[in-house]
Amino acid sequence: MTVPAILALEDGSIFRGIAIGAEGHSVGEVVFNTAMTGYQEILTDPSYARQIVTLTYPHIGNTGVNSEDEEAEHIWSAGLVIRDLPLLASSFRSEQSLSDYLKARNIIGIADIDTRRLTRILRDKGAQGGCLMAGDIDEAKALTMAKEFAGLKGMDLAKEVTTAKSYEWREGSWALGAGHKTFSDAELPYNVVAYDFGVKRNILRMLTDRGCRLTVVPAQTSAADVLAMKPDGVFLSNGPGDPEPCDYAIAAIKEILATGVPVFGICLGHQLLGLASGAKTQKMKFGHHGANHPVQDLATKVVHITSQNHGFAVDESSLPANLVVSHKSLFDGSLQGIRRTDTPAFGFQGHPEASPGPHDIAPLFNQFIDLIKASKQA
Repeated sequence: MTVPAILALEDGSIFRGIAIGAEGHSVGEVVFNTAMTGYQEILTDPSYARQIVTLTYPHIGNTGVNSEDEEAEHIWSAGLVIRDLPLLASSFRSEQSLSDYLKARNIIGIADIDTRRLTRILRDKGAQGGCLMAGDIDEAKALTMAKEFAGLKGMDLAKEVTTAKSYEWREGSWALGAGHKTFSDAELPYNVVAYDFGVKRNILRMLTDRGCRLTVVPAQTSAADVLAMKPDGVFLSNGPGDPEPCDYAIAAIKEILATGVPVFGICLGHQLLGLASGAKTQKMKFGHHGANHPVQDLATKVVHITSQNHGFAVDESSLPANLVVSHKSLFDGSLQGIRRTDTPAFGFQGHPEASPGPHDIAPLFNQFIDLIKASKQA
């Protein structure tokens, strides 16, 4: 027996379908993601906190879910919207169906709606406040809650998704038949502190693969506490929400940059690096969410296909003299990478760790290691 579900948008649009997850209601910013695979990684990416994710690829759930592909301990997305949920989950790695996974995590999902129509609305009008409701339906209440959603502008979500206490990370990338490799400290020559603003596990694995002995710290950790660990480098993670309210992080990054310790920022970390360097950020109309975004390295002119997930961006017109543009989006010309000219620090707006998505831009992790090596030899 099917359970009814609706998605209501702040512009008054209502989509009626069937529930594929828990019953109840959930409110958030509705965005669309164009990736064809990786729905489990997307759901568990902390950067999607307070966002209801619409997947434009029509068949979602084909391969089920498993315990190895989660990017965080929880599902952080506020809900899932899809066109079609296959009856069969077919994969030798599958441990559970997508529907059962959502129900077990108390996440609301809806299927059997026109996701093409929904995507056109979001593309033309911008990201919308929305309400997912499953089970007992009250359309008027759902519309009211969608319209009352305040939006992500001005919302500091890094505090909500960050780790409660520091921890060490020694796990590397996954390999077929072997699982995730665990490294000993002797195999990891570089002492790196990673700020957790909503970090994905695969980012930590990519750093570990390259010899980083990681200590992951909460978002509000002071620069003094980080520098007391005598890091060879500092990593600024991805994360959700607006970077501007994260004044604690901006202040800490300024202090760290002044010491000359190599710094690498991804996604929210990239935006915070920009703010700490004197640039400004802005809210995008509907953001970048997908695994097929072409980005050009301005130095080499090489084009990389990248994974993207962000609703805010560094404003290129606000860059100070010591901050230069390193990468640009070929979709809309927006800024994708920055580099400091006076200290070893750089940032990238997309997700070089993929998961899901292509690995074209993964060499950025190697650039971070090169900065660390140069700093240690100086």
